[in-house]
Amino acid sequence: QVQLAESGGGMVQAGGSLRLSCAASGRTFSSYAMGWFRQAPEKEREFVAAISWSGDVTYYGDSVKGRFTISRDNAKNTVYLQMNSLKLEDTAVYYCRADALRAIVRGTGLGYWGQGTQVTVSS
Repeated sequence: QVQLAESGGGMVQAGGSLRLSCAASGRTFSSYAMGWFRQAPEKEREFVAAISWSGDVTYYGDSVKGRFTISRDNAKNTVYLQMNSLKLEDTAVYYCRADALRAIVRGTGLGYWGQGTQVTVSS
């Protein structure tokens, strides 16, 4: 079992920045790839970013490329999502997930999920 807890969400003006954190506990964090997803009201869950267990491979959704950066600190059992140049359409609940990298990127399987953190971008 892996327990995940997101933090760092909040309200920010368009063009601003936020950094989300996802702290993991339970089984060995460094053995899992990690990912971020988001879900806006009345929309399907969307893949945002993923990072391999070692941190040397990353993937991003098209809508966030060049603006968001995923990173991890295995010593702290934490994965981060640095979000810059935020847009109104980035408003959503953001979830982190622990799983195999392929499953995260493809959106398959179950994995372990956190409870989510709300990000609201205002004009």
